[in-house]
Amino acid sequence: IRQDGALLYTGVSTRCVRRANGAVDYFVMVIQDITERKEAEERVQHLAHYDPLTGLPNRVLLGDRLQQAVARASREHAQIGVMMVDIDRFKLINDALGHAVGDRLLQEASTRLRGCARQCDTISRQGGDEFAVLLPDLDSGDEATRIAQRMLDLMAQPIRLDDQELSVTCSIGISLYPRDGRTGELLLKNADIAL
Repeated sequence: IRQDGALLYTGVSTRCVRRANGAVDYFVMVIQDITERKEAEERVQHLAHYDPLTGLPNRVLLGDRLQQAVARASREHAQIGVMMVDIDRFKLINDALGHAVGDRLLQEASTRLRGCARQCDTISRQGGDEFAVLLPDLDSGDEATRIAQRMLDLMAQPIRLDDQELSVTCSIGISLYPRDGRTGELLLKNADIAL
């Protein structure tokens, strides 16, 4: 830790210098500041698992969490849900008002979706205007329906972007483990079909 409280990453290498008789004479130590390299590695790792526009997990991270949730639900005979959420007529909005407005709409949508989810849920941007939501540890399918209804209600509230007010709706498809599939891929596929 630096004097200013910031974290400093270092690479340390040492070498023992010995006398002719083998006794230790002294040590040579080289300490190198590798903070920039470590921060760059962390940025690359973040970009590999999170959507740069919304900050939400991406497909890769969702796939990993979904695989873990299915394995756990199988062991514990639990129920999980997968939802696919699509913003209705997003392409029309994006084409008519521009990509900058479309990007801000996606950011606002991700914020609203996060506000409806539980602490243990994972909301992921799948691409474009499509989001996936992993709902582990469901008490019942009704709980997934309640979460989806909260999302529908919150998304239907007007969105104010600068001097424009947008009325946006979304569509949601739900699949439940084990009823609608016993693998993550099948659950995503069936939620997409339900959408």
